[in-house]
Amino acid sequence: MDERGRANEPQREEEAVDVEWSGDWVAGRLGVELAGGGEIRELLGLALRRNPKRAHLLVSNVLGKHVPQRPSVVHGVGFELGERVRDLLGEAEARRAVVLGYAETATGLGHAVADGLGVAPYLHSTRRPVTGVAQAGGFEEAHSHATSHLLLPEDPDLLAAGAQGSPLVLVDDEFSTGNTVLNTIRALHARYPRDRYVIVALVDMRSEADRGRLAGFAEEIGARVDLVARARGTVRLPDGVLEKGRSLVAAHEAGDTVGEPPAPRSAPARVTLDWPAGVPDGARHGFTPAHRAALEAALPAMAGRIADALGDARRVLVLGFEELMYAPLRLATALEDAGTADVRYSTTTRSPVLAVDDPGYAIRSRLVFPAHDDPADGPGDRYAYNVAGAGFDAVVAVVDSTADTPALHAPDGLLARLAGHTDQVLLAVVPSYVPTPAADRVPTPDADTVRTPTSHRQEDAMLPEPLRGPAFSSYAAEDVGWLLQDLSDTRLEAPTEEREEAIQSGGAHYAESLPVEYQPSAQYQELFKAALDTSAARIARAVGIVTETVLAERGPRPVLVSLARAGTPVGVLMRRWARHRHGLDLSHYAVSIVRGRGIDANALRWLAAHHDPADVVFVDGWTGKGAITRELAAALEDFEGFDPEIAVLADPGGCVRTYGTREDFLIPSACLNSTVSGLISRTVLRADLVGPHDFHGAKFYRELAGTDVSGLFLDTVAARFDEVADAVDAEAKELLAADRAPTWEGWGAVERISEEYGIHDVNLVKPGVGETTRVLLRRVPWKILAKRGAGADLDHVRLLAEQRGVPVEEVGELPYTCVGLIHPKYTRGATGADGTTVKGK
Repeated sequence: MDERGRANEPQREEEAVDVEWSGDWVAGRLGVELAGGGEIRELLGLALRRNPKRAHLLVSNVLGKHVPQRPSVVHGVGFELGERVRDLLGEAEARRAVVLGYAETATGLGHAVADGLGVAPYLHSTRRPVTGVAQAGGFEEAHSHATSHLLLPEDPDLLAAGAQGSPLVLVDDEFSTGNTVLNTIRALHARYPRDRYVIVALVDMRSEADRGRLAGFAEEIGARVDLVARARGTVRLPDGVLEKGRSLVAAHEAGDTVGEPPAPRSAPARVTLDWPAGVPDGARHGFTPAHRAALEAALPAMAGRIADALGDARRVLVLGFEELMYAPLRLATALEDAGTADVRYSTTTRSPVLAVDDPGYAIRSRLVFPAHDDPADGPGDRYAYNVAGAGFDAVVAVVDSTADTPALHAPDGLLARLAGHTDQVLLAVVPSYVPTPAADRVPTPDADTVRTPTSHRQEDAMLPEPLRGPAFSSYAAEDVGWLLQDLSDTRLEAPTEEREEAIQSGGAHYAESLPVEYQPSAQYQELFKAALDTSAARIARAVGIVTETVLAERGPRPVLVSLARAGTPVGVLMRRWARHRHGLDLSHYAVSIVRGRGIDANALRWLAAHHDPADVVFVDGWTGKGAITRELAAALEDFEGFDPEIAVLADPGGCVRTYGTREDFLIPSACLNSTVSGLISRTVLRADLVGPHDFHGAKFYRELAGTDVSGLFLDTVAARFDEVADAVDAEAKELLAADRAPTWEGWGAVERISEEYGIHDVNLVKPGVGETTRVLLRRVPWKILAKRGAGADLDHVRLLAEQRGVPVEEVGELPYTCVGLIHPKYTRGATGADGTTVKGK
């Protein structure tokens, strides 16, 4: 029955005796007999398919597909089977094995088997074609409602690598006739012959004739074929069962008088998971032990976010989505481990099954809704079984970002259907994993855990992986990968006046040393926090606008590359916006660019080896006069495929097309140095430290952790995302339709100021609030030009100027809120003994 009835509650292991078996209804009416003892009946019930190819459906009570079950039971059954396979193979062969599961029903089971095996990569078949991923094989499932299975490993050598003396482990939920598995082995053996296969199933339901056929098949291909199953039994079908089943389905549906679905009880809400960077959403393209380890480490925190969002809900269903079974299962096991609720787990499905509200029938209720992932075979109905009427206080629907579409949120979509049967619906979106083309991937140094091809240039293979927190920076590992080398143990700091003299005399480049890190006074720290509170919504709006512009013009999955370090907090916020609003898990890296020296060429080579250069979007905090914009454009002339356009939070100089705002206002991340940028220094480029195959360098100031506000800045701004969402949608739409051509207004103003104040060097004129702040923190300032009437945006500038003895001159006509002038007299006599400016010229 649609939209009503009570789901049959799966029995706890200690409650093996049931008052009625959930296969009695079908057995009595159709004459189907399930033989094999008590365990078979504990594991399986029966239902009727709405499928012309097969009448009955074996409904597993422990698979987590049609019947909600405790997640620990679902994962535990598969894990135990994996342990048995490992014992069968032995340690050496287990390490060479590859596990292959079947879509859609057994994707999660296969993953759990791979977990139990522990040391082998896992791949499952899929019915979702993915652009740019070569098909490594395929097969047909004759009795299924959707027959074609694709094999789309990210690493095209994954299946071939195991063919030399190592087994392929095939996992399905049931082994009924053996046709599907034999079709798979036959297809793969023709391309990747091997001498051993292991078939794993929850239940082996073959007839005696089918058992003999498997032995003959193994002899035919000259390979050993083992079978590992939880239980064995037989299905006995009477003559004419297919016709009887069709008639029974037709009669029952003709008498079904279900009315309109119940109205939603409450509006669904979204919970942000912070899925770990680089971990696939499942095994559609492969899943390695290294991926598993990264996911395991992140599960408690993700479950904690779900638990916080659930509040007082006591009976909770975590509902996966078709092939996406493993991610929601592991979230459910972590939520169950937290002990805050009674948790069950199941998933939606393509399979059309008759629902009958009877305790002797396995499918007591069904929800019907349209497909919401734009399937390749066209639109159609999808189903969630045994959810309606099951008494869940809350349902956590877990989908991948590909399926987070308007159809999911429509009045007849899955979320609305769920909301008619529970008081709380949460949506958790796992980022859909998009494989890197095989020819562009760098081989991993640990070949036992992650298998990657080696078809790329030797010099690119020498480049190291990005640095990540907490080992390098206070940002979370998934926030940003730093394409830098760690120079934390190198003495690079010099007094400000010494650096200024060396820079202006031509004796050294500014990137060859570092200024001493400014330590803010208590007064300045309070000013920063006040400024952050005041401007957080304004920044959130600019973040949203620039991100939506990038997604619209450079989507669907841009690779964010921030210019370290001012661009890095902006890149992290853009990544968080994309995840919060769209469920997208964008890659984000930070690279070094140095005025007069260009961008880090090795970082660009690394990016080109791991991503399509056309997808790379460079990110910076703000524009001043546009020097870095010009520097980047010139540097990229020698690198094919990269777009030199920079996306910035604020573009007061009118230097770029992609921006969040062109207002010159206070961005609190400009108020400080490393303590608002993940405790990372500005970048360093010095010949004795950076070799031809090295990334540019930077330092991680771990000792400043006590004053670090990097996380506070990000969290405060991100907390305002929902508040500004409507304004962002409207303004981004207007901006996309507007003329955004650069005006370079700022460059003209800088040239005018340089001449008017007798400086005669545009590099000593730093326009805008952000650049002026940098002058006060890192250079020898001469004076500050402030636009007459500028208010709180300049409070921190006035305080810093007072601390350093720098005059602030108010002027009328100024395209910026303020401009910082570096002292044009660069000798140490230009500053006093305490480093402050000497009064007068």
